[in-house]
Amino acid sequence: MSHVRRPAPRELQPISFAFSPENMEKAQKIIAKYPEGRQQSAVMPLLDLAQRQTEGNWVPTVAMDYIADLLEMPAIRVYEVATFYTMYNLSPVGKNFIQVCTTTPCWLRGSSDVVKACKDNLGIGIGETTEDGQFTLIEVECLGACVNAPMMQVNDDYYEDLTADSTKAILDALKRGETPKAGPQSGRKGCEPIDGPKVLKAYCGCDAKGEEA
Repeated sequence: MSHVRRPAPRELQPISFAFSPENMEKAQKIIAKYPEGRQQSAVMPLLDLAQRQTEGNWVPTVAMDYIADLLEMPAIRVYEVATFYTMYNLSPVGKNFIQVCTTTPCWLRGSSDVVKACKDNLGIGIGETTEDGQFTLIEVECLGACVNAPMMQVNDDYYEDLTADSTKAILDALKRGETPKAGPQSGRKGCEPIDGPKVLKAYCGCDAKGEEA
């Protein structure tokens, strides 16, 4: 069965939306980047801007309608974009929005352990939010760092080379109000080989062990 993305129930929908003066200035700058007659191409960044402005980090229907009016395009076309791309949340999410990648490369490298660590640590299941509204947990497809699998995204930060223990440490830090260092949690730099350079050692200033000469 296919997964259908639908707007939040009517009782959760606010009755109005408008960009703040600061975000309206940003919106106008975004729209100005596109050629005359192509302003509707700004729909995606404007949806992101609306999502970041809305409490709960989501895009209510009135925000979609507002953007449709701003870009002079049919509202249904904005709905189509917002419901197609999973980067747009159609319902409120927690302050810490956790997306665990469970696509094949991450699964082979232990994403099941990461998911279990999240469930056990937070006391919620996939698609649920903690009672205090601090955490929402979902599974997603590829997050784009397969070489550093397994990984998860928390808001705008990516955490890679995860284990159950490092996942728990990240969640505990978030609970304390801290911002854990993003990137690989294994100590490696970027996506370099985890046990050091393999090729071109004679040209990178490294000795045979991959250490700086």
